[in-house]
Amino acid sequence: MAGLKLNHIYKVYENGTKAVSDFNMEIKDKEFIVFVGPSGCGKSTTLRMIAGLEEITAGDLFIDDKLVNDLEPKDRKVTMVFQNYALYPHMTVYENMAFALKIRKIPKAEIDERVKEVASILGLTEYLNRKPKALSGGQCQRVALGRAIVRKPKVFLMDEPLSNLDAKLRVTMREEIIRIHEKVGATTIYVTHDQTEAMTMASRIVIMKTGIVQQIGTPKEVYSYPANTFVAQFIGSPSMNLFNGSYDNGKFTFDGTNSITIDIPKEHQEKLKDYIGKQLIVGIRPEDISLDPAMLKKYSHDTISIDSQVVELLGHDLVIYSDVDGQKIIVKTLADYDIKAHQDVKVAICMNKIHYFDPDTTNRIEL
Repeated sequence: MAGLKLNHIYKVYENGTKAVSDFNMEIKDKEFIVFVGPSGCGKSTTLRMIAGLEEITAGDLFIDDKLVNDLEPKDRKVTMVFQNYALYPHMTVYENMAFALKIRKIPKAEIDERVKEVASILGLTEYLNRKPKALSGGQCQRVALGRAIVRKPKVFLMDEPLSNLDAKLRVTMREEIIRIHEKVGATTIYVTHDQTEAMTMASRIVIMKTGIVQQIGTPKEVYSYPANTFVAQFIGSPSMNLFNGSYDNGKFTFDGTNSITIDIPKEHQEKLKDYIGKQLIVGIRPEDISLDPAMLKKYSHDTISIDSQVVELLGHDLVIYSDVDGQKIIVKTLADYDIKAHQDVKVAICMNKIHYFDPDTTNRIEL
């Protein structure tokens, strides 16, 4: 297997559009890296540059310490799994998985051994003589994975491979891909717009916006310490609450007409001294706003009364949508609380979980 280095990678099209700007990252051998971001953020373009399907405008790409900018895709020892499976409909599962090996003139006995071994790993042995039209979506996706695995590439590239599957099957296939990765041990780069896929699958996540990397970190790091307001709201479901307001005398006052204030913990005030008398953005995740009587007592100076405008029951969880002085607020709590729509609810902000962001740069203020 192999590691990768992306040194100051740019992709600029002839019309001047910058698809990717100054992408810098070192990917270790056997890592499972997920590129995530909204449509058009440059994640698939970056993947295609690694594959050799897009020309790199500037910067250097190394695979296994070898500069590969000018290498053809077939010479990079990477393989790509596409969103639409791209299986040959007239070929059986066995033939689809063996095709690339036949093109490379691998001995027939070795092809047979590789295909059957991978089919066993993927639970496809009984389907080897079937054609794609006789398979389910999940089985077709496994065949596409198998076709990649038999080639024994140094790097696996996956471009939104689960987006055509239904919600239940996506969960199953996430588990399958993680299991395969652990068994095969391949360096994998996976592209998705689904932050749930990113959080559950990645060893590290790359979050992109308009061609620029916003943050690289483990799922826990990007969730607990978002680099800026974009990451804070992109990672997490529901997304983080962000409140605009002013900071003075150890208090944060929400922008609006009702002058709602909360007390900022003393241990945070030293880090916020440059914002005294100025605007500030305060962030708090929906699950860190509590209805628990013990938390209401503990954070008695940081309670807010809200009107439960919309209430969603999600089995184990209850999500409440409201606003504070015209600013949206989302609360995620246990379904144990019997909250109805249009009910007055008192909630406490768990101040040890609060985040602060600079309103000009949108970057998180380090505590």
